[in-house]
Amino acid sequence: MAKLTESMTNVLEGDSMDQDVESPVAIHQPKLPKQARDDLPRHISRDRTKRKIQRYVRKDGKCNVHHGNVRETYRYLTDIFTTLVDLKWRFNLLIFVMVYTVTWLFFGMIWWLIAYIRGDMDHIEDPSWTPCVTNLNGFVSAFLFSIETETTIGYGYRVITDKCPEGIILLLIQSVLGSIVNAFMVGCMFVKISQPKKRAETLVFSTHAVISMRDGKLCLMFRVGDLRNSHIVEASIRAKLIKSKQTSEGEFIPLNQTDINVGYYTGDDRLFLVSPLIISHEINQQSPFWEISKAQLPKEELEIVVILEGMVEATGMTCQARSSYITSEILWGYRFTPVLTLEDGFYEVDYNSFHETYETSTPALSAKELAELAGRAELPLSWSVSSKLNQHAELETAEDEKNPEEQTERNGNLDSV
Repeated sequence: MAKLTESMTNVLEGDSMDQDVESPVAIHQPKLPKQARDDLPRHISRDRTKRKIQRYVRKDGKCNVHHGNVRETYRYLTDIFTTLVDLKWRFNLLIFVMVYTVTWLFFGMIWWLIAYIRGDMDHIEDPSWTPCVTNLNGFVSAFLFSIETETTIGYGYRVITDKCPEGIILLLIQSVLGSIVNAFMVGCMFVKISQPKKRAETLVFSTHAVISMRDGKLCLMFRVGDLRNSHIVEASIRAKLIKSKQTSEGEFIPLNQTDINVGYYTGDDRLFLVSPLIISHEINQQSPFWEISKAQLPKEELEIVVILEGMVEATGMTCQARSSYITSEILWGYRFTPVLTLEDGFYEVDYNSFHETYETSTPALSAKELAELAGRAELPLSWSVSSKLNQHAELETAEDEKNPEEQTERNGNLDSV
């Protein structure tokens, strides 16, 4: 009975171990030396070394790059205007309030010091005393006078007199500095409010890119659209392939950027973005996807970054929208579902089908292999022509050898005559 219990325990432990190995949650990367990792079974090592591709640009267009160990931080202060515009709204509003509050408090303190040094506080009820600022009887009233001066409110209760030259100089300084602060902070807020980032959120990209045949050529395609009725002026599209590479000299270049031609030479990259458009990249010999097949695509660690630029029609400011596609988001053998239909007197776009695709017959070979197959299909014809030409040349040579006398007469040799 004890042996039976022990054997059942071993079986249960073995089953639980098998479940732990097969479960993707329970798998942990072991800290093994390189030789031990190389000796692991291929199916286990392949599963354990499989890792998620880190995006360079996220789907919402934000770059997934953090700048660390920046020592020359003073450069941010030299461009303080751009630094303030790039800050988040909560920090921007906090700085906006703090700048005005600090300047009001600073000049209010100076107004109070002038009144205190002149002795205006000791002659508040004295009608024969001419103070620097009338009705200034403490720090609170000095602070309120500072606000009135900088914001040019002018309630008329507290007024500076002509018997205070230092107050007149301070009034000029605060008026000039107040105008500078107003221009800087209001301009910063205006630029931040009018930034075209929100306009870029109405420019949409398809969630997947597809690879299929178009006009007999293998093409990589994705779809873009504009949700607003006010169109993007001078819209243009670009695409970049982000993939690490190693040069022939052995230099490793992480996140190398390669241009993907989406119609630069033909002008197809300049868009009239009234309705959704399908952007196509022909996979030819200049394409980085020339040697990639359907089976090889999931093994590639690459990312396609697409950039749509243009001017906002309402404001004239430049707008840029970005998105990216990793290998798991590239569908081989699919096409996009049409979204444009003709109604009674107008065209209607159905954005419910904007991201939908359907499967189509597409060869699983790479563009290079397809070109080689097409070349081999034409080779027998060329071989037959060349062989016929060679046979014709051999027949002429044999005839010339059989009739040497006729050949000499034909060449004008009259010695035998």
